[in-house]
Amino acid sequence: MTLSQATAAVTAAPPVLHPCAGQSMTGAEIVVQVLADEGCRVLFGYSGGAILPVYDAVFRYNERHRTADGREPMPLIVPANEQGAGFMAAGHARATGDVGVAVVTSGPGATNLVTPIRDAMADSIPLVAICGQVPTALLGSDAFQEAPVAGIMGACAKHVFLVTEPTQLEATLRSAFEIARSGRPGPVVVDIPKNVQNAGLVFDGACRLPLPGYRARLRAIEQAHLDDAACNELLRALAQARRPLVYAGGGVIAAGAAAALATFVDTFGVPVTTTLMGLGGFDTTHPLALHLLGMHGTAHANYAVEDCDFLLALGARFDDRVAGVPAQFAPRARFIAQIDIDPAEIGKVKRVDWHHAGPLAPALERLVAHGRARGLRPQLAPWHAHIAALKRRHALDWDRASAAIQPQAVIEAINRITRGEAIISTGVGQHQMWAAQYFDFRRPRHWLTSGSMGTMGFGLPAAIGAQLARPDALVIDIDGDGSIRMNLGELETVTTYDLPIKIVVLNNRGDGMVRQWQRLFFAGRFAATDKNLHRKDFVRAAQADGFEWARRLEDKAALDATIEAFLAHPGPAFLEVMIDPEAGVYPMVGPGANYAQMVTGPFIAARSATPVSEAEVPATAMF
Repeated sequence: MTLSQATAAVTAAPPVLHPCAGQSMTGAEIVVQVLADEGCRVLFGYSGGAILPVYDAVFRYNERHRTADGREPMPLIVPANEQGAGFMAAGHARATGDVGVAVVTSGPGATNLVTPIRDAMADSIPLVAICGQVPTALLGSDAFQEAPVAGIMGACAKHVFLVTEPTQLEATLRSAFEIARSGRPGPVVVDIPKNVQNAGLVFDGACRLPLPGYRARLRAIEQAHLDDAACNELLRALAQARRPLVYAGGGVIAAGAAAALATFVDTFGVPVTTTLMGLGGFDTTHPLALHLLGMHGTAHANYAVEDCDFLLALGARFDDRVAGVPAQFAPRARFIAQIDIDPAEIGKVKRVDWHHAGPLAPALERLVAHGRARGLRPQLAPWHAHIAALKRRHALDWDRASAAIQPQAVIEAINRITRGEAIISTGVGQHQMWAAQYFDFRRPRHWLTSGSMGTMGFGLPAAIGAQLARPDALVIDIDGDGSIRMNLGELETVTTYDLPIKIVVLNNRGDGMVRQWQRLFFAGRFAATDKNLHRKDFVRAAQADGFEWARRLEDKAALDATIEAFLAHPGPAFLEVMIDPEAGVYPMVGPGANYAQMVTGPFIAARSATPVSEAEVPATAMF
């Protein structure tokens, strides 16, 4: 040891102890203190016997730490059911990047979280779910409200802990947050028996589980560095390209790499198209933005993918909704590169010529610095002109002459007012795709949707979580009559907590996306999708749940004025719009088809002189 090192060791400040270190606490109190330490600002959950000690500890914590103006530091939001709690936590996490937290009881409380947990795993959303459990002595005895959470959730979550040793509780909880937010984010479940919650313990304030293997793998990925040779190889291919394209996925948002991507584009002039999960990762109003690609992506984005000779995939995994036939995806690309935090995604679906497994923002910053140092500025004026022409010739469009209200017109009317600044949550179905296509997204975390799982009922509870996370933001749930039914009980949650969420139900009296496929492949036999047989009055339902502003729009001429009044209302507002039941989602790339076989529909210009008809779409899979 050198003299300077010895001096530093002597003079180094001792570690700061947690102010509660050494205090006696129950397990439940430790749970709440760890939640506070991890920065939790709001919890979501439904009570029950096996979680009551934690709920009581939350109540007491909030009473002790209530602010001078009466606010609770960690309010617990009660939904209509636990699935709602899971999606609220996910909405909170998606809108902020922080770890969302749901706290539920055992048995059905825990199993009601299965869908939100799987949804979060599929979309790489950081969550911690705390589940009550029967006492350890009763585990495996089929006790009242016992469920094998570890077995059920193990296949759905990033990790599951069953805490049977009370002394491991604090370390387990801190490690759960670490796992949820690190690397590729995801949901972690902590199952806590009731006797562990009641156990008398001593608070440590810093302990964590060892996890040597996980941390070693994580450290290797997080410290991965692009060396000169790797930078040279990629930038050499970029310099030789005449039609380069960035394909940006949800990893751009999860990594906080939107600013780095914008700098990369400004430096090298490469156009960008985004996946459904990547919307907002690059300003969709930018001249080099091509917006959404894939099965229901914009025609100009899909045609650009067909034309590109260099493709850089950033935080994107070539999933089936984008690269339906992987061998035919980006067929003219002579060089395909991929950067992702998860090594398992590299080359998993599509073979790539260059890759880097590591944090996205530092990788882009390194490429920019390397390129600037060497004066690289690709001459892409012809490609930019081609992109602009694609956007003009193959722009999104719909039946503007119809007397019926078109859903695209509703979204465009909202977008004219919000200008890409609103947080948009959606359910799943046609309305989801119209929202993705026709809204602008100027920045990350303004687009909240269930991507990989496609979970109906996601939109309303996710909007609640987002509004609680961003109380000053305009939060709009674009939903469908089928999707919102799944969690309609959360309307009451909106008014209970007086959240100024704006809810739009695009009502086509059916499960529109499935109906579109039934119309194509099943001769219009609308088995189980025709809601004309139902008599749900959504406006009355909203009024019954306390919405003072709740209206139904049926007159096309009143569209603009109604939207203005709807968005201007200061509190919760509910708008049902009776839309054209025959309106379809276009473009459409059928399963088993490539982008050259894209169906653009009757109102979007196709590139081919003989456009592909719906009858030619291969019926190889439902979606």
